[in-house]
Amino acid sequence: MKIKIVLSLLCLCCVFGGFAQNTKKDWAKFYRYEAKNDSLKKAPAVVFMGNSITDIWAKKRPEFFAKYNIAGRGISGQVSSQMLVRFQSDVVALKPKAVVILSGTNDIALNNGPIKLEHVFENIVSMCQIAKYNKIQPIIASLLPCTVFSWIPEVKPAEDIKKLNAMLKEYAKKNKIPYVDYYSALTNEEGGLSKEMSNDGCHPNVETYEIMEGIVLKTIGKYVK
Repeated sequence: MKIKIVLSLLCLCCVFGGFAQNTKKDWAKFYRYEAKNDSLKKAPAVVFMGNSITDIWAKKRPEFFAKYNIAGRGISGQVSSQMLVRFQSDVVALKPKAVVILSGTNDIALNNGPIKLEHVFENIVSMCQIAKYNKIQPIIASLLPCTVFSWIPEVKPAEDIKKLNAMLKEYAKKNKIPYVDYYSALTNEEGGLSKEMSNDGCHPNVETYEIMEGIVLKTIGKYVK
């Protein structure tokens, strides 16, 4: 009898242990927006795909997203590879008219380990190609200026951000893809965000998000009317 009880407990441990492991293996974090995606009553006009900058934007300025029927699909800490993996679920499946892709900052911050800028660029290009194939207008957003990451201060991102932005801008021009230039409007002389625009030098404050809204609306305006 004791043996049967022990075996039963071991089986239960294996089942629940396996469940926990499987949850941890959701590397791209599909679970984050599954419920929201399933509950959408109409297709968003535009999806904002991104990391914490987009994630916080949707939380701090929900009225902007609601007014223009924009779906915020940012996940804090994500690198471009993770965004590419969930692009089908969090963008294509929603059937928007356009997608604004803001990606690359966390790659430069080494959130998933070292990666060459060329591969970050390739991930963003792949997202654009997937969008085009599905008749969704890709829109590339520049990375925001930043001179320091609070969570990894030894990394000096300013020059890599400028390099990646130049690569993205050139690709957008060659392929007739709209390019939203937040960088030029927000950068200071050091290639970062001023204290008036950000509390940590990386993430915009509410006033800065309002500036960004004015910039991006010039490009997405025809999709959100």
